Amino acid sequence: MPRPDQLRFEGRILYLTEDPELLRRQLEGEDLDYDPDRKLRDNISTDEITPGWVCFYYDETLGRYSMVGLKGGVIEKDSIKGGGFSVIVSGLSKGCGSSRETAPFSELAAGVDLVVAESIEKIYGQNCQNIGLLTTTDFGILKRIIAGESISIEEFTAGLDPISADIVRAGGLFAYNRARMAGEIAPPAIDTAARPMTLVEKIIAKNAVRDAAEGALGVTAVAPGDALFVRTDVRFSHEYVTPMADSLFRRALGDEATVTDPESVFAFRDHLTFLSDVMPEEKRKMGLLDKANGLAETQGDFAARHGLKLYGEAPRGGSEAICHNAVVEDLALPGDIVIGTDSHTCMAGVLGAFAFGVGSTDMANAWYTKDVRVRVPETVRFVLEGALTDGVSAKDVMLHILAQPFFRTSKGIGKVLEFTGPGVAGLDLDERATLTNMAVEAGGFTGIIEADEVVVDYLHAQRGVAKDELRARLMKSDEGAEYLDTFTIDLGAVVPMVATPGDPRNGITMTELDGEVSIDIAYGGSCTGGKKSDMDMYAKVFAAAVAKGLRVPEHVECYIQFGSQAIREYAEAQGYTATFEAAGVTMIPPSCGACINAGPGASRTKEQVSVSAQNRNFPGRSGPGQVYLASPLTVAASAIMGKIVPPETLLGPLADAAE
Repeated sequence: MPRPDQLRFEGRILYLTEDPELLRRQLEGEDLDYDPDRKLRDNISTDEITPGWVCFYYDETLGRYSMVGLKGGVIEKDSIKGGGFSVIVSGLSKGCGSSRETAPFSELAAGVDLVVAESIEKIYGQNCQNIGLLTTTDFGILKRIIAGESISIEEFTAGLDPISADIVRAGGLFAYNRARMAGEIAPPAIDTAARPMTLVEKIIAKNAVRDAAEGALGVTAVAPGDALFVRTDVRFSHEYVTPMADSLFRRALGDEATVTDPESVFAFRDHLTFLSDVMPEEKRKMGLLDKANGLAETQGDFAARHGLKLYGEAPRGGSEAICHNAVVEDLALPGDIVIGTDSHTCMAGVLGAFAFGVGSTDMANAWYTKDVRVRVPETVRFVLEGALTDGVSAKDVMLHILAQPFFRTSKGIGKVLEFTGPGVAGLDLDERATLTNMAVEAGGFTGIIEADEVVVDYLHAQRGVAKDELRARLMKSDEGAEYLDTFTIDLGAVVPMVATPGDPRNGITMTELDGEVSIDIAYGGSCTGGKKSDMDMYAKVFAAAVAKGLRVPEHVECYIQFGSQAIREYAEAQGYTATFEAAGVTMIPPSCGACINAGPGASRTKEQVSVSAQNRNFPGRSGPGQVYLASPLTVAASAIMGKIVPPETLLGPLADAAE
């Protein structure tokens, strides 16, 4: 049933204020008048809306736990659901962070019908559309809701592409796709005339679905704003999300429905492998460990039922690979379209693929249709020049980029970050992957780098793909392609950076740190910081420390976690594991782990301070403590010194002072 043309919001309005007392009073029953000067919370991440442990649920139970991770600890179980709220209001960047669809689903299940925010992150916003949760950035609507007015459905489709608007009118993606597959509705034809295109635009045009029934692909050209469906080459999900997507799949299509082209669909047991090592007793008493283990069992059943390749647990311990590392190592090719139920799917853009994260509903639909909807995004171009200096890595470059006003003011939401220039050519594949991996931290749609001979050589050596076949897949942005903006970065001018706790966009130089920052935990791992070149960097610092007779002090916990079994084997072959052991480092088999508060390296108390090579540090993301983001070099140096220090403390002019 499509939505009615006129909507009324009968419930209460909840303003997510910076003032915790004002928030508490609302939860206790006080209704506030609309005040445009009231300071609202910015950057509310999906990790706060549904913390990792809440995601062990994937049904209406989620509504009881909506927002329980919100900074300040004011919102508790049933606070939203029991408060009678139909509208939630916040500031900039609502829904930043993970692609987890549990976040908007929890709000919907708690009785919320409308989300109002100054800006809404791309994946979160699309997930809201998919499940039927309305969103708007028009704060003027609040006075009308308070006055009891009916609001036209068209007010919630303003500014949307035609497909998204129809999905909102239909009440969700499944309702829309049932009509689409039945021939009752069709996306508008793409008739954009030939034009110079960016790399992502060219990949979209090549894979555009012209006719879903006949499987016809390809259009002459696309331009930003064009809405269409594109055929995917790789679809993957992990145990956190597969069960919810499977439930949606069967609910919409029946228990006998089958996955289309199962050879291009993959499942990963990589997120919760070490959860039992760190789950606190109070969560165990809630039965959450059993719930979490049940996710892996449900995913295993799903993979077996549909004949899918499952990357599971490895005989040597841990996972076979973190999904993003495996996609680069084993699955994606230049020019592919890759979708995954994880926001860091964009890491595969390092191969010249158009790779991006989607929610459970999008994935469930793609299992059936093999396509996914896209509104052609604008592209922001980063021209990297020069070369990195000693002690500086691609992680520092990304923390520098994320700290720019363009991204701190949400202008990067939904944009492609294309990295190019001679500076990129001088980076190895793993360092390039750090750039594409963290594009989503800018609110971006994805990150991408034109594939070159470095990629050709890598894929030939890694998978045995013929070089001529790979070169035939290479594409470049056209001369004269249009970009929303272009930034030129002199890599030689970038210095060691850290992002202070709360947001990856809180980047500052090491010299701007507010005094000495002692640490309790140093974590080197995750898809971002667990690659081969990251192991090179950790080993370089720890070898220098060992040579000086230094090791990790007793009060610091230091962990290195490998991104895949292949990376682990590389570290062993290079002799790095012996160096790590000599330096007092604890090594962990592959898994996402501490990055999602599900493995060793996560904090256990609010007082603990971590320095981490992972990609994000939203409140609660890696435990209750304070997380500083830094490069692998900085993480290793800080681990040895027991405080956050630049790599040169052990590798450069300051090294003598460390002895």
